[in-house]
This record gives sequence, C-alpha cells and structure tokens, in this order.
Amino acid sequence: MGSQRNGLKRGSFILAVDVGTTYIRCHVYDKETKIRGSCTTKVVLLYPEVGHVEMDPEQIWSGFVTVVRGAVHDAGLQMSNIEALGISTQRATFTTWDRKTGVPFHNFISWQDQRAADLVRSWNRSCTMKVIHNVMKVLYLMTRQKRLLAASLIVFSTQHVTFRLVWALAHYKQIRQAVDEGNCCFGTIDTWLIFKLTKGKVHATDYSNASTTGIFDSYQMCWSSFLCSLVSLPLSIFPKVEDTGSQQVFSSVPMLQMADQQAAMFGECCFDVGDVKITMGTGTFMNINTGQKPHTSVAGLYPVVGWKIGPELVYLAEGNAADTGTAIRWAQELELFSDVKDTSAMAYSVDDSDGVCFVPSFSGLQAPLNDPKACASFMGLKPSTTKSHLVRAILESVAFRNKQLYEIMLRETHIPIAKIRVNGGVSTNDFIMQLTADLFGRKVARHKDNEMSCLGCAFVAGLGVVLKTVLIRS
Repeated sequence: MGSQRNGLKRGSFILAVDVGTTYIRCHVYDKETKIRGSCTTKVVLLYPEVGHVEMDPEQIWSGFVTVVRGAVHDAGLQMSNIEALGISTQRATFTTWDRKTGVPFHNFISWQDQRAADLVRSWNRSCTMKVIHNVMKVLYLMTRQKRLLAASLIVFSTQHVTFRLVWALAHYKQIRQAVDEGNCCFGTIDTWLIFKLTKGKVHATDYSNASTTGIFDSYQMCWSSFLCSLVSLPLSIFPKVEDTGSQQVFSSVPMLQMADQQAAMFGECCFDVGDVKITMGTGTFMNINTGQKPHTSVAGLYPVVGWKIGPELVYLAEGNAADTGTAIRWAQELELFSDVKDTSAMAYSVDDSDGVCFVPSFSGLQAPLNDPKACASFMGLKPSTTKSHLVRAILESVAFRNKQLYEIMLRETHIPIAKIRVNGGVSTNDFIMQLTADLFGRKVARHKDNEMSCLGCAFVAGLGVVLKTVLIRS
C-alpha cells in the first residue's frame, strides 16, 4: 500500500478492482483517470491434487475487502467520496454455493484447472459429438445460419466452465442435493462478489463474463439450453445475465462487473472493428474487435461478447496461451534468475538460444493446437547451454505463441488489423515485445499503464454514472 495522499477529500472518484489470477488490485481514479490511491494483495492458488487449481472463496472475498479499504484510505478519502465501483475479474473460474446461507460448496475451480481434461477429450471424440457436428453441418448448408456453423465446429475445452462444472456436480453430493432443493447458485468470481456485496439479494453476471464460460450462446445471447441438456447441467443454477453497464448498489455506491480481458480491451480504447488487444499476464489473451457479429472459428478462436451497454453490442474473437506468466514464474522458482526485470538483459546477452526450444504448456496448448494434455518441455539442451540460453528460449516461446495467435486471427477473421495494443505485466519485457513486433512485421503499441483491466472497468463505471445522470435530468 502506498502512502496516504492529501488534499483529495472533495470531488468525485471511481473505484476499480481487478481480481486476477495472481493479484487483486484496486485503484482510485479521479476525473482525469489519474490514480489517486492504490492497494494490492496476492491471490493464493491451491493445488490439492495434480492438475487441480483452486482458490478459497473467503480468501478472495477478504482480499477484495482489503484492497477496497486500502485504496480508499491510500487516497485519503471515504466511501462517500466514491461515485461508482467497477469490478473486473478473471473469467471461467467458478464456484457453487447455498442460495440461502451463501456458503460455498467448494473452492473456486480455476480456469487453469485440468481435472476435467479426460472428460473433455472423451466428449470431443464421442459418437454424440460426431453426430452433432454432422447434423449441424447439414442444417447450416440448408439455412446458412452462422450459429449452426458454430455448433458444427464446437470443441470443448478445459478452460471453459462446462465440464469442470459437470465434474463438480458428479463429485460433490451437496451440490446435487441443493440442486434438487432449488437451493444452488452457480457463479464466476464476479457473480460471487456481487452476491456477497448485496447480501444475497442479487445473483447476476454480465454478458462479457457469461460469454466466456462455454455455456452461453453468444449468437442467441442467453444460456444454452441445448448444451445444458446435452451434458446434464441444470439451468436453474445459473445467474441472470445483464448488460455490462447495468448497476447494482452497494452502500449507496453504484457498482458493475466486467470480464478482465474485455475490460482491458475497453481500457485500450479498442472500439473499432479490426482493433487488436494483447494482454500478457498469467496467460496471453489476444482479442480482435469483430463488431456487431460473433466470429465463427475452425481453429480455436472463441467468440465472446466484448460489452453490451444499452443497445451497443460489441463482439470479440479471442485466442489465448494459458502459461505466459506461469512459465516465467516457474523459471524464477528454479533460480534461472532472481529478478524478472533481469530476463530481458539475459536474453540479449546471447546471440541466440543455442538451439534450445521451450514449449510453454503447463496447462496444455490452446489455439491452434488445442491439446489439453500437451506438456511443457525444453528441447535441444547441450553441454554449452547456459541459464541465459534457457531464459531466452522461454521468452522466445512467448513471442512465438503471440505469432501463432496473430496468424490465426489474420487467416480466420479476414479483418484488416487497424491497431495493436499490448498490456499486462509480461508486456514490460523489452525482449518479448521487440521480438513480437518483429514477428508481426508491424508496430505494436505498449501503454505506460499495464493495468488496463482496472482502467477499462473504471471507464465503464464512469460511463454508467454519466448515462444515469443524463437520464435523470431528461
């Protein structure tokens, strides 16, 4: 926590909280979007079994409360000075809880979790999926409806909530009992926080978060009854889906939620078709603005809702690599370097990687390979290999995955790229960013503020306040 600021006891401020995979951060923004107060706490990841990645819901809640109080105090303010609260959260991380008591049935199951990998692979290879693909192809040829084409190409992923939730329903008896009693709530982190902040009165999410679960139909803009019936998920447990600009109220402060990658896209002002945003944190997420229509992909790009604010609906196509920051932190734990800031200089200290290649796949490989069982590995090791060669190979692997995602995006969307903006902690690495720009063969703009998810949800929260004021005055 920084030192308390003085002279800021009057005026209107926006509070923005980003619940990421590594940290929970909170900033207080003034009307010029300058940060007036901040607070950060670390997210504790739990690994109860091989392939399982969890978070304690109560630790997430207490961390959220801590950073909110800390940032407001750091700015020298009171909550009465806060005009709105924006919340951005990591996506596809979920829990289930008792509707009456609010007590979770289990820890948050992270988007990185691999417990459903065998189930996903079994379904993707099943006769049922082959029949669905063939039927949907025929229907698409007859109707030319893009959502039928999407259904003919659907491939399940461990990163989507779908089969991790199926796994939870199969393994936790108390969830099944609560479902039977009509007393079970499902939710991603944003839904859980809103439920807690409203003392159980609101069970809701927004379109940006819902669309990343794998259970939401981005073409029909509703939870997929077809998919739920296919894999036996009860629709009764799902939250209400609202506009990104919809606001709940906490202690007289309007608040809204938004998915972190979409918030970063908004924060980077990628409002036009063809704008690309690359966030490099725990994972890399590359998004392109596709306008008012969802993109149908054959190689693993995923159509998500960017935001829905009133009548404005913006779609994004997204590709991701799950283990960007994870690989770098792993190398640090192996003592290949002591400070992450040293990695760029280490990479530049050698002419090349000496033939060493690194595969950054602690959580499988996503688009275009889409292999949840792929393992991380070094190849090409020899007696002449040094720590600098290993570090360079790891950093190169991040840039190479960026290139893979970029090529898929160009090939599949056929949308001319307008601009490319990057953010996230890993984007501060000069070696990675220069190699990425070289591989792309074009300029890549890096914002001085890496925490664009906070800024994006602050923008949307402030926009919500302005729109509400205009409506009241009119």
